[in-house]
Amino acid sequence: MAEQRRTRSGSTSTATRRRASPARGPEGAARAARERLESLINHCTEGVSGLRRTEDGWCVVVDVLEVARIPDTTSLLASYEVHIDRDGELLEYRRVRRYRRGAADE
Repeated sequence: MAEQRRTRSGSTSTATRRRASPARGPEGAARAARERLESLINHCTEGVSGLRRTEDGWCVVVDVLEVARIPDTTSLLASYEVHIDRDGELLEYRRVRRYRRGAADE
C-alpha cells in the first residue's frame, strides 16, 4: 500500500510539473527549455547562457556537458538553441556550438 502511494504521488508530481511549466517570464522559459532539452538528448545541462523573447515564445541558449573528461577543463560542452512556445512546449532545438570547457570565446 505504501509503495502505491509513493508511485502515485511520484507520477502525479511529474504530470503536474509538465502541465505547470508554462514559460511565464524568463525564469520559466529557461527552466522549461532545460527540462525539454535534457529529456531529449539525455545529457546534463550546465546552465543557460542566452535568452530572448520571440514572436512565438522564447529562444534559450542552453549549455550542455556532452563529454566529461579528466581534467574537467578538457570536457566537451555544447550550446543548444532551444525554441519554446509561451506554454513551455518545445518547438525546435539545434546545436550551435561545441567547445572545450577551458577554451575562451573568440
